[in-house]
Amino acid sequence: MTSNHKALHMSVLCIVLTALVSLMFTACADPEVRYVRKAVRIMDRNALFATGDEWQRAKDEALAARPANHDEAMEVVRKAASVAGGKHTFLLSSDALAEQQSTEPDTPTVELMPEGIAVITIPHFQGSDEEGRAFAHAVLDALPDTLAGVVIDLRGNTGGNMYPMIVAVHQLLPDDVLLSFRSRKGTMPITRSFCLQSSGIDARESICCPVALLTDSMTGSSGEALLLCFRGLDNTRVFGSPTAGYVSANRPFRLLSGDQLVLTTGCDVARTGEEFCDDPIQPDVPSDSPLQSALQWLSTITKDE
Repeated sequence: MTSNHKALHMSVLCIVLTALVSLMFTACADPEVRYVRKAVRIMDRNALFATGDEWQRAKDEALAARPANHDEAMEVVRKAASVAGGKHTFLLSSDALAEQQSTEPDTPTVELMPEGIAVITIPHFQGSDEEGRAFAHAVLDALPDTLAGVVIDLRGNTGGNMYPMIVAVHQLLPDDVLLSFRSRKGTMPITRSFCLQSSGIDARESICCPVALLTDSMTGSSGEALLLCFRGLDNTRVFGSPTAGYVSANRPFRLLSGDQLVLTTGCDVARTGEEFCDDPIQPDVPSDSPLQSALQWLSTITKDE
């Protein structure tokens, strides 16, 4: 064996030994340290803001931490996640997650008003696929074939799973790209067809009419995503107050001990090309009485037609 071959052999051996030592150290590390390391790896690969010097400092600080118990480990992860994922990222304990999953989801309501106007209230939704289909059908099965106008009330809708919300009102949306998510890895378009297929619900005949949407400071996350599905469409107007400003996509990741890290992975992009993330969406018509303002606008539109 030549000296060059020996040097190469020793170099490869050192790399292998270093990797083995690293694996052994990780395996022998305290559960709290392993918990933090897994969370940091997830953030490093997926979080929207896990780039640059600020993230490197937060990452180094988290990896250097030696939490004494699970609560301290969670605090280390929360601190790092606030940098990697911003304000739309949060950490749920296994107990909080179980409590959330046991909560019955709210049901949308449809009120048919004179002059052929429907007022649809879309609340927060978090539930199973079956519950999501029931959520959507609560609206779909209550809407008549034709309407003069629709009010979609998103006040108090703090988010959750956006797909049942979109499917519930898909008859009022075009069959194309509704919005997109821009992540570090690229842009993902969300189409009406994709939402329907994901929910296992067949498309229904479109309803062509003016649409008014109501917002307030509690309209957030998926509530804001649903709002953006209507942005840029003709005969659509938003009434109320600025939204909460959680206009981004987030994704759940399971950690050790059953905790869940819900991590911001992308910004919402409207069909207009506008990109949103942490800033509130402004209404077209600021109003302290948005329902009355919306009904007045719809009445005017209806008379003009």
